[in-house]
Amino acid sequence: MSDVIYQALLKNGLLVAFAVVGALTWVSYFISDRFTRGRLHGSAIAVFGGLLLAYVGGVAAGGKNGIADLPMFAGIGLLGGAMLRDFAIVATAYGASFADLKRSGLPVVIALFAGIIVSFICGAGVAVAYGYRDAVSITTIGAGAVTYIVGPITGAALGATSDVMALSIAAGLVKAILVMIATPLVAKSIGLDNPHTAMIYGGTMGTNSGVSAGLAATDPKLVPYGVMAATFYTGLGCLLGPSVLYFATRLIFPG
Repeated sequence: MSDVIYQALLKNGLLVAFAVVGALTWVSYFISDRFTRGRLHGSAIAVFGGLLLAYVGGVAAGGKNGIADLPMFAGIGLLGGAMLRDFAIVATAYGASFADLKRSGLPVVIALFAGIIVSFICGAGVAVAYGYRDAVSITTIGAGAVTYIVGPITGAALGATSDVMALSIAAGLVKAILVMIATPLVAKSIGLDNPHTAMIYGGTMGTNSGVSAGLAATDPKLVPYGVMAATFYTGLGCLLGPSVLYFATRLIFPG
C-alpha cells in the first residue's frame, strides 16, 4: 500500500506541491492567529517554513534545489519556478489602481522611490560588509532588502547563485518581520492614523506582508491604503532591481 501511495505521489508532482504549500500556509496562518494574534503575519511564517523545508530537503538529498531534489516533492520545483512566480507578481500588480496612486499625490511617489533606494543601499551595504564584491551578488542581496519578492526576481534576471538568492529572501523576511512588529509601536509618533500617511508608509516600507500585518495591528481600516502602495513598491522594485540599481552597482563594483 505504501508503495502504491508513493508512486501516486511521484506521478502527481504538481498536485503534491499545491497540497504541501496549502498545508504549510494553513499551519502558518494558524500559528499567526493563535500564538501572535496576527502581529506576525502568516505569510512571513510561511516563507520561513519554506526556507526551512528547502534546507532540510537540500541536506537530505544532497542537491541544490532544496526540497525539490526529493523525487516525491519534485513538483515544488515547477510550482516555485520562474513562470508561476512572475505570473503571481504580475497578478498582484494588476490589483492596484494607478488612478488611486495619482490621487494620493507626489509624496507617495517620492516615498516609493526613496523606500526602494534606501532599502537597497542598506542591503547592499550588508552584502559588501560580508565580503561580496561582485555586482550581481550585491544587487541581489540589496534587492532582497527591498522585499523578499524583488530579491529572487532580480537574482534570477542577473544569474545570481542559489545561495545568494536565498540570502536575499532571508533579508526580505527579516525586514517584513521588523515592519510587522515595529508598525504599531511607532504609529502614534509618526502620525500613522489616516489613509494618506498609510499610503506613504506602505510606499516607504514596501513589504506587503509586513505593512498589512502592521497596519492591521494599528488600525484595520488603513490596511487597503498601505497595501496598495506596497504593491506598487514591489512592482517598481522588480523593474529597478535588475536594471537601474544593477548598473549603478556595477559602476562602483565593476569586477
